[in-house]
Amino acid sequence: MPPKLIPICAVVGPTASGKTDLAVAIAQKYNGEVISFDSMQIYRDAPIATAIPTSEEQKGIPHHLMGFLESHELFSVARYTELAHHVIRDVYHRGKLPVLVGGTGLYYSALLDHLQFSRENQNTHKIRAQLNERCEKEGMEALYNELQAIDPDAAAGIHINNRVRVLRALEIYYATGKTMTEQVAQSRVNPSPYSPCVIGLNYRERQRLYDRIDLRVHKMLELGMEQEIRNVYEKNSNGTLMQAIGIKEFVPYFRGECSLEAAVQTIQINSRHYAKRQLTWFRRDERVHWLYRDDPACERDLLGEASKIIDDFLLKYNEG
Repeated sequence: MPPKLIPICAVVGPTASGKTDLAVAIAQKYNGEVISFDSMQIYRDAPIATAIPTSEEQKGIPHHLMGFLESHELFSVARYTELAHHVIRDVYHRGKLPVLVGGTGLYYSALLDHLQFSRENQNTHKIRAQLNERCEKEGMEALYNELQAIDPDAAAGIHINNRVRVLRALEIYYATGKTMTEQVAQSRVNPSPYSPCVIGLNYRERQRLYDRIDLRVHKMLELGMEQEIRNVYEKNSNGTLMQAIGIKEFVPYFRGECSLEAAVQTIQINSRHYAKRQLTWFRRDERVHWLYRDDPACERDLLGEASKIIDDFLLKYNEG
């Protein structure tokens, strides 16, 4: 008889939709611990810009896979899933409910669907160096166009200026002979060890979300985001963290090429575009139970509405 699947709750959705607050509330109510699937919150050098919850916001709930890497360190989705699988098993075996939260679609899919990526060859580091050299000589547009020709589905989910992800997708192809899209499709034959309850947060009125994005950016500035990012930039201007939305837009400002106001406006615009891409990704997943925060019931009691979904899930899980 196969082992029983591990029950997990996941909170997904676009940036600034309130995922962290709901995940913490769920963990409090259901004796859980929070596990992040955010590709930028893994870095410790910019907790404000990457919205790592403060100790006050964590409300005594243990949080995992946040703030454990330096800004210059490379990280992969394969490494993330390896760490996350270990953390989830540990949380579960201690009698706690694993509560996942984040907005990085690839991390989410790789973890919940138990994706297995092809093993890269010994020339990976050489390929990476060659791609970086080509990027400096040919520019991002040329390499993005190359990715579009090789793996159009992967390219569709990556911004043309996201150097790290564009080069990584090309690196995977040249190191394994398979595109990232092919690997994801082939890896879905692996059975997942999880039984997930997935709650998605969004707004029916899109402007409400955009207003929250703008407000969060201004709040981050008040908390010292500009100096935080300047410190990261001065330490390692080419690090992975400097490619993140909400961080990379400061580079022209640091170089004296635009005003702080212009940089902030660009962050807000890019964050809105990112929110659209996140929604596109998560809407593909039929497991997601969507809650709209501007619906009257959710405005009155968001945790209560989420609890109806979770209670039904746990009842069926325990009966299974």
